[in-house]
Amino acid sequence: MKLDVKNLWPWRQNPWFETVLEAQRRARKRLPPSVYAALVAGSERGRTPRDNQDAFAELQFAPHVAGHQAERDLSTTVLGIPISLPVLISPTGVQAVDPAGELAVARAAAARGTIMGLSSFASKPVEEVVAANGNTFYQLYWTGSKESMIQRMDRARDAGAKALIATLDWSFSIGRDWGSPAIPEKLDLNAMVKLAPEAIRRPGWTLRFLREGLPDLTAPNLQPPDGAAPTFFGAYYEWMQTPPPSWEDVEWLREEWGGPFMLKGITRVDDAKRAVDIGAHAISVSNHGGNNLDTTPATIRCLPAIAEAVGDQIEVLLDGGVRRGGDVAKALALGARAVMIGRAYLWGLAANGQAGVENVLDLLRMGLDSAVLGLGHRSIADLSPSDLWIPPDFARVLGAGSPGAPETPKRRSPKKPAVRPEDATLDGEVPAGAK
Repeated sequence: MKLDVKNLWPWRQNPWFETVLEAQRRARKRLPPSVYAALVAGSERGRTPRDNQDAFAELQFAPHVAGHQAERDLSTTVLGIPISLPVLISPTGVQAVDPAGELAVARAAAARGTIMGLSSFASKPVEEVVAANGNTFYQLYWTGSKESMIQRMDRARDAGAKALIATLDWSFSIGRDWGSPAIPEKLDLNAMVKLAPEAIRRPGWTLRFLREGLPDLTAPNLQPPDGAAPTFFGAYYEWMQTPPPSWEDVEWLREEWGGPFMLKGITRVDDAKRAVDIGAHAISVSNHGGNNLDTTPATIRCLPAIAEAVGDQIEVLLDGGVRRGGDVAKALALGARAVMIGRAYLWGLAANGQAGVENVLDLLRMGLDSAVLGLGHRSIADLSPSDLWIPPDFARVLGAGSPGAPETPKRRSPKKPAVRPEDATLDGEVPAGAK
């Protein structure tokens, strides 16, 4: 029998972690401080990232003592795609905390039976990511000319992306009370000299990148047909120079894409209704993980009114502050079809690569299953507000009485998919643990 000496080391850390917070702690120890600070993020006071998490803790479960179900069904569909648990990978830019980046995340999502959201600001090209996970949703910002946006959508469609996520809530919020991380535009000699003191203190992380290749900090999915891929900051500058879209522009985007379409960044009832009007198939109740306009309410506070207003006319997802399976259960009980996670899987990626992302998804699955068990249900479809004690002042109803807002539709079943599977084809330290 061959003896595995490595497993005899008493100080060797178990790569498996039992909570997302533990993944974050390991990420902090593993990453250079400036890289870790970029993941924590937030804006201004950092109130919104804190509220995103704290609001979940205000909701309390109402479990049963007997009558629990021996088997629970955690599966659902999103935009016609069957998934084994109601947790999607939210698109985040430049995942260069691990050499494999978005490819590791896509493989982890595929291994756990769920959808990969790919940012247009990602560090890996859409063709490679779709090859790693056939159920990839491509995310697009309103940036550049309409011609360039058409080119990017065509490329994503040709690569096999199953849906388009339009993220439009990113505002010009700058400045953090705790300071912003120093991130180089590119890893040239000057940047490497500046990063060297941090890199030396993180030898494991540094040696892996030296062995597998340093990131170039570009956005390959924004590369024009006749030019080079812009750097992340070059792409950011283009976005800042692009006039914000109108609702007519959003409808144009949906029509040009021609397939399943999600609008991400909704916090207001009137905006949710407008999304229905322009023909969106799904919305994500989102405040950009607190990276946008600070003091925006937690998304879980905004969810009930939005879900009630749109009924089953559109699929409703939520992102922001999800750290455990119980959070997923609470979001589903208040009307979400599924949730999207961002920082949670980035902590896992930083802590242990693809296996770390799988670890995070497993934790959410186990926590969700535990909640469904304790609440006495057979399926996540049975979750409802009656499973929770909700504080009287918990909800935030934004934009419900705005002039011109369509009449609130009558509430129907929130579990009916807006896109059927057969139709899902394309035809055209401050906040600790802050998304």
